[in-house]
Amino acid sequence: MEFSSKLLEKAVNEMAQLPGIGKRTALRLVLHLLKQPSEQTHFLSNALTIMREEIKFCVSCHNISDVEVCEICKNAKRNHKIICVVEDIRDVMAIENTNQFKGIYHVLGGKISPIDGVGPSQLNINSLVEKVKLGEVDELIFALSSTMEGDTTNFYIFKQIKDFDVMTSTIARGIAVGDELEYADEVTLGRSILNRVPFENSIKNL
Repeated sequence: MEFSSKLLEKAVNEMAQLPGIGKRTALRLVLHLLKQPSEQTHFLSNALTIMREEIKFCVSCHNISDVEVCEICKNAKRNHKIICVVEDIRDVMAIENTNQFKGIYHVLGGKISPIDGVGPSQLNINSLVEKVKLGEVDELIFALSSTMEGDTTNFYIFKQIKDFDVMTSTIARGIAVGDELEYADEVTLGRSILNRVPFENSIKNL
């Protein structure tokens, strides 16, 4: 792709670093910004800069937040004894959109994946296990995607807390094997949460 401007080329190359954005799409986005009033681009760049510098991770659940403790964890109307274990913020958003879950969350920040060099120590697992050890949890709901990495992560956590007095369950397989939660429709995901099954049932054949 030939560019008549080095500044344009640099902007396109940076935009193309975003997931799912190829060079042609990046060029279209950059040209769109050039057509907008200059303040519109400043608003965008300023919003991104402030987000990057000021955003926080909840000290309790590791969810993205503007403050030390996120709004979900601060909500006294939520059941703090039921924790839904998810991979990242997108899963929290997907489940919240169903309006079916009234507990709180624990964001792992990924899944165990040896092939990608991601081990348990690189995820927010220890803080979850500590909550269980302190008797703060009645039920853990595993809501990771039904992939090999998701199942491996679920099983690893289960082994860490199986000797403690806590119920473990997993979302019902209304979500197709291999699917990510963020792409599930709200009705299917909501039913999967409500119709969750004991985790032990899901590992009988392992």
